[in-house]
Amino acid sequence: MIYLKTPEQIEQMRPAADLVSRTLGEVARWIQPGVTTHRLDTIAREFIRDNGGKPACLGYGGFPGTLCIEVNETVVHGFPSTYTLREGDIVGIDTVVEKDGYMGDSCYTFAVGDIAPDVMDLLRTTKESLYVGIEACREGNRIGDIANAVQAYCEARRYTVVREMCGHGIGRDMHEDPEVPNYGRRGTGPVIRNGMVICIEPMINMGSRNIVIEQDGWTCRTRDRKPSAHYEHTVAVIGGKTDILTTFDYIKDVLKDKFI
Repeated sequence: MIYLKTPEQIEQMRPAADLVSRTLGEVARWIQPGVTTHRLDTIAREFIRDNGGKPACLGYGGFPGTLCIEVNETVVHGFPSTYTLREGDIVGIDTVVEKDGYMGDSCYTFAVGDIAPDVMDLLRTTKESLYVGIEACREGNRIGDIANAVQAYCEARRYTVVREMCGHGIGRDMHEDPEVPNYGRRGTGPVIRNGMVICIEPMINMGSRNIVIEQDGWTCRTRDRKPSAHYEHTVAVIGGKTDILTTFDYIKDVLKDKFI
């Protein structure tokens, strides 16, 4: 069931969306060669709690971290660990914050130092496809219009779209209906209506779209071990218009001229 939110409920979601955005901005300060992903997770957890929020991923279904850590070929749901970031890595940071009873969800893929030009192109294309998908998120359109917009944009640039993982509705729960795939046909799926709040999150691979789930039951990586990128915003449909509740501005303030 799709839970439509009132304008008042959407306003109540803004603090969670802002805090998850500020959390990614705080983590951005620490992303550099020599830092472990466990350290990034600790920083995020402390920041969320210090600002009156709850790290919603921590303990969710047994997940052991505040952050989903996506290094290089990891698509989504990677565990924080003793892995030390290296020059040329990419790392996606995906997390969910609960504040005042509502959830905010966002993801950003960072370059660690200088990265290869073809990997930088993957990051740029994936991020651009997020906004292409958001542009298709209009009252009266369908979820398939978002999915097709992301797929067409990325495949035209010879990247592949992960099909087993997708975006989702969000509200008082981390995952609500509808599912929001990154591939599909226009004119299919649920109608986009006022009051819908969804997470649009392209997960795009440089090589094959095929994935593998590791033995931990969570970590999803590309089968060919080529890089994957992931960006995500929480968006709401209000008064026929789409409002992006999360923001990358806090990340931009930190990275400045290195902001992708």
